[in-house]
Amino acid sequence: MDDSANVIDPSAPPSGPGCRECLDGGGWWVHLRRCAACGHVGCCDSSPAQHATHHFEETGHPVMQSFEPGEDWFFDFRSGRAGRGPELAPPSSRPEDQPVPGPADQVPADWRDRIH
Repeated sequence: MDDSANVIDPSAPPSGPGCRECLDGGGWWVHLRRCAACGHVGCCDSSPAQHATHHFEETGHPVMQSFEPGEDWFFDFRSGRAGRGPELAPPSSRPEDQPVPGPADQVPADWRDRIH
């Protein structure tokens, strides 16, 4: 992974325990991704709103890291490839007791019919 300062900032903390846009708008997510440049936490492309990809499109920040417990892989939108990268500022994932999909009180009963 390209770890230049404008692509990866290991000191940038995550923006929160879940997708900021989904939390602010009453949405929900399947899995979470964290921007390696600024720490923005967004929902994955399986999620209805795909906020991690929208963050890349809006900011140009190309590298995301999984924000799921036990996962440390990075993804580069420019190449479409996964890889490894440096350790980022803690925490390294959403809370382990947070359900998938989440947040629990926002997930519709027919969520499986709504994922990509």
